[in-house]
Amino acid sequence: MQIKLEEINGPDDLNDLTVAQMEALAEQIRERIISTVSETGGHLASNLGVVELTLALHRVLDSPTDRIIWDVSHQCYTHKLLTGRQPEFDQLRQYRGISGFTKRSESDHDPFGAGHGSTSISAALGFAKARDLRRSNERIVAVIGDGALTGGLAFEGLNAAGHLGADMTVVLNDNEMSIARNVGALSSHLAMLRANVTPTMRRAREDFTRMVERLPMGQSMVLAMDRFRDGVKGMVIPGMLFEYLGFTYLGPIDGHDIGELLDILRQSVRLPGPVLVHATTQKGRGYRPAEEDPRNFHSASPFDVKTGQSKSKRKNPTYSAIFGDALCEAATEDERIVAITAAMLDGTGVECFNRRYPTRTFDVGLAEEHAVTFAAGLAAAGMKPVVAVYSTFLQRSYDQIMHDVCLQDLPVVFALDRGGLVGDDGPTHHGVFDISYMREIPGIVAMAPRDEGELRDMLVTALSLEGPASLRYPRGEGEGVDLEREPEVLPVGKAEVMREGDDLTIIAVGTMAHRAMEAAEKLAEEGIEASVVNARFVKPIDEELFRSLAEKTGALVTVEEGTLMGGFGAAVAEMLVDAGITEVGLRRIGISDEFVSAGDMQTLLEQYDLTPDGITRAAKELLAREDI
Repeated sequence: MQIKLEEINGPDDLNDLTVAQMEALAEQIRERIISTVSETGGHLASNLGVVELTLALHRVLDSPTDRIIWDVSHQCYTHKLLTGRQPEFDQLRQYRGISGFTKRSESDHDPFGAGHGSTSISAALGFAKARDLRRSNERIVAVIGDGALTGGLAFEGLNAAGHLGADMTVVLNDNEMSIARNVGALSSHLAMLRANVTPTMRRAREDFTRMVERLPMGQSMVLAMDRFRDGVKGMVIPGMLFEYLGFTYLGPIDGHDIGELLDILRQSVRLPGPVLVHATTQKGRGYRPAEEDPRNFHSASPFDVKTGQSKSKRKNPTYSAIFGDALCEAATEDERIVAITAAMLDGTGVECFNRRYPTRTFDVGLAEEHAVTFAAGLAAAGMKPVVAVYSTFLQRSYDQIMHDVCLQDLPVVFALDRGGLVGDDGPTHHGVFDISYMREIPGIVAMAPRDEGELRDMLVTALSLEGPASLRYPRGEGEGVDLEREPEVLPVGKAEVMREGDDLTIIAVGTMAHRAMEAAEKLAEEGIEASVVNARFVKPIDEELFRSLAEKTGALVTVEEGTLMGGFGAAVAEMLVDAGITEVGLRRIGISDEFVSAGDMQTLLEQYDLTPDGITRAAKELLAREDI
């Protein structure tokens, strides 16, 4: 009898299913994921690759008593469908809907939230040792992709788990990709592992052990065989990496063979100490467009299921693409310019640079900390490295930015893609903290362009400096400005007056300058004349201009698509206090002290008054105050 997906209300409903029924259920799950993501957008290819693996995990384990820790967790859609969230699944990644990642507040089946990579093993080890201290017996499993395994934190977790001998299982979901094709020595090592069949060796050892342990000196024979086995494996499997780290290694196994998955996972949770199960899977499995182009369907916008074509139609090139083109242009003039990215060649626009300058492009995998210190080494050796990374991911490299780059005043350029709100990916991916964490570091120049033309100006400005610099720009397409002119170096710390008025001043960061101009036009219709300033630089700020405008208009509104805590508006407030300017009204518009939920961009911008109407309303409220 075929089971229907709608009949699965929790993992317990899998217990009596045959392998054939689970295989049929896997196909229904794929259909549901494809149909939903085609409407909501989301991480498609990674989720289609782990359907059977997720079914097997929930059949073997007793969630939520047993703990499944998903790394990155962009592959948790099957997990959500199996754990009671089918009714809400159509609201995946929507405003006030369910998250596209694991989220502790959403379900007891999500013991640990994620969104960034390489965290699962360390977190799972924490759960395992907490279990031991409580003297309970739940089973702990971390699921990590081979892409996330390139991050240094994953190896710190492996090293600690092996050292502590923790009873836990790590499932390595090996699809040969992170977002793009994996790079590095570890990727090569896993390719060698995929070519060998180590479960056969394990079964042979178990049979041999049972046979000889009853004989005189049987245990000595087992130990001798183990030494021989290690020597053979050392030749067959270069490095024996995981076993040297203290893990029992099981694999590689077919991550789409439910029967084999069930056998190996049951074995893994019975074995003492840390165990690593190596499962090979196909990213995008079951949907031809995603199988043929898993990079494009890693994080997909809504698409037509029949053709795989995106439903969104762009009018203008994206900021990422403009940045990539500008970087290529700059590199033709200066051979010292090199590009570094952390598994984001496409996402950050660096792919075009890679095609033109492959020997000057470095994709370091999901290792942002390494990327920054690697860039520091390049800069110290006379190169001009540009680190292209999402704002939210650069947070992981804060110490490296501070200690390895800025303390040594090295000319590293940080190109922060997705600066600001990013919409449906939610709180793990909103790039709203970079203004704050950059402006507090001594010696760095931090910029934000109002459009793609100014982005090109700021890149050449950053490359002209002798010290560190950052530029942050938003996700999505540009404003459509003319790009025919040559980029020019901007005077550091100087803002741009876009509109003059005597009643108040609006100082905007980045693309908010255009929203501020629209707000000024609305205010003018009501007889209020506002000056509008494009800040350009969030560090150093244009103190001379801002002081003069404060004294002229007596009212300042700052607008930034970032957190207000320590942000640009805070810098303006600090400047006014330090200058002794106290008779000025100040209203700061930005993200309040909270993590921003997922949602469509317009809804989120309206929530924080980052729209022309919101800016207009805030300006009028400021002017209406008695002390203005």
